[in-house]
Amino acid sequence: MSPLKPRLFLLDVEGTITPLSLIYEQLVPYARSHFAQFLRQRGGDAAIVGDLTLLAEENRADVEKTRPTFNDPQDPEAGLPYIEWLMELDRKSTALKSLQGRIWKGGFEKGELKGTLFADVPPALERWSSHGQVAIYSSGSVAAQLLLFRYSTFGDLTPLIAGYFDTRAGLKTASASYEAIAMAMNVQTRETIFFSDVVRELDAAKAADCQTRLVMREGNAAVEDAHGHVRIKSFAGI
Repeated sequence: MSPLKPRLFLLDVEGTITPLSLIYEQLVPYARSHFAQFLRQRGGDAAIVGDLTLLAEENRADVEKTRPTFNDPQDPEAGLPYIEWLMELDRKSTALKSLQGRIWKGGFEKGELKGTLFADVPPALERWSSHGQVAIYSSGSVAAQLLLFRYSTFGDLTPLIAGYFDTRAGLKTASASYEAIAMAMNVQTRETIFFSDVVRELDAAKAADCQTRLVMREGNAAVEDAHGHVRIKSFAGI
């Protein structure tokens, strides 16, 4: 059976629509340099306490013996060693991503940060949204995704995007996550095409019966075995 025409264009962020350098050379260092002041000033806010409570739960469930201990959300700065440890290991912590997103919000609103996108992204969003839906699925929080597109180097692109999903939808390496996203967007998985630079994520999407494309951007890690996923270097013509 030939693939159905996509009704949902589901996009990874890092290495797919943004250069990896945006994350690791701009956003992560910005969060790292502002975390202490942020927790000192806003650690008592209800939303921040909620993130810290989740962070403490993640810490208790973490099986890595070398992790710094954090168990008191009422002492925000005590979480800094664990936060720094998570960032150093690039762990996909939901609580960390939420806290980072809150810090980035200030940076974007002040004009200190901009959402750098590849040049082929805006026209692709225009095309796809004209006859289907576009959604984002990233380990970065939904709040951070919104900032990226609202303050992009091409202006506000949020009107072109119908949905945003982060790790609250499930792990990107789990096929159930793609089934849940398709259901939320009211499409079938076989009507969904997922774009990513990570083969393991594409494997999970394919296992859920999604169509897939392996995005090969300049600066991405080389991929020797694409596991049968079609490779593309640009969204042009799709």
